[in-house]
Amino acid sequence: MKKWFDEEYEFGVEVIGFLRSDHTEHYCRNGEEIGDKYTCTYGCPVNSEGYGICSKVMMVLYPIMEAVRSGGNLENIGGDGKYSKVVVCPEFIQ
Repeated sequence: MKKWFDEEYEFGVEVIGFLRSDHTEHYCRNGEEIGDKYTCTYGCPVNSEGYGICSKVMMVLYPIMEAVRSGGNLENIGGDGKYSKVVVCPEFIQ
């Protein structure tokens, strides 16, 4: 891949907790841990080790990423602030 376009924005995604546990074993197939941080511009978010975010979370993040890219206020789509929104992995919603 040869990226030729410098994006005008960058934002982060951070794992802040789990719904039913305090650890990932037997819960998260991607191995996400509390405190994991991902950086995103145009492509899928990756962490400092180069691993990508869970594909199931990516499905939820995509419309949020589009809102950020267009300069939108995340409160308009259920965010808890103009620049923040809590997302729950769909794998754990039961």
